[in-house]
Amino acid sequence: MSFRAKEIYNKVVRRVGEEVKLPAEAMESVKNMLPNSKVVMGRAKRGIFAGRHIRFGNKVSEDGGNKSRRYWKPNVQEKRLFSYIHERHIRLKVTTHALRCIDKAGGIDEYLLKTPYNKMDTEMGIAWKAKIEKMYSELPPEEEATIEQGSEKVRSAKREFRRESRRAIALSKQSQLEATKADDDEATEVVDTNKEMSGVAEKS
Repeated sequence: MSFRAKEIYNKVVRRVGEEVKLPAEAMESVKNMLPNSKVVMGRAKRGIFAGRHIRFGNKVSEDGGNKSRRYWKPNVQEKRLFSYIHERHIRLKVTTHALRCIDKAGGIDEYLLKTPYNKMDTEMGIAWKAKIEKMYSELPPEEEATIEQGSEKVRSAKREFRRESRRAIALSKQSQLEATKADDDEATEVVDTNKEMSGVAEKS
């Protein structure tokens, strides 16, 4: 267990263990749920970064190849993401990688439900996941079915939009190829006519 996981585990023990003594099996499951990443940047504690953190490396000059240390920060955006369980938009700081993961999962609710606890790097992500899991468990089956239908409609609309964009790109490429081919044919025809004219002039 990493140092961060130990710190979070001690917080859980202090909050829960003072009121109710949990059995050893429950505490062992809590240990398995904790994130095992050793270092997390401070900004990641206030958003969902999906494993993206600050990176370090060298900046190499073009002339002499001299190296100087530098760092790369993750691309963080503040976005409004719609949550079906809350029926409203949630304003979050997320990385572009996290946005792609959320889009692939089908929404912020599905991303939090599908991502295991040990993959959530920060306490904020763990708290959001636990909150949404609790709200989904308390839903009646009718509302859960309507939420699932709404998310399925959004996913199908996104798939259809991707198909249409791919078709449009393919058609534009095909039209460009046909235009270049027509230009090449015209150029070859002009060259052939010039050769014929020059041949006729030489004979005469």
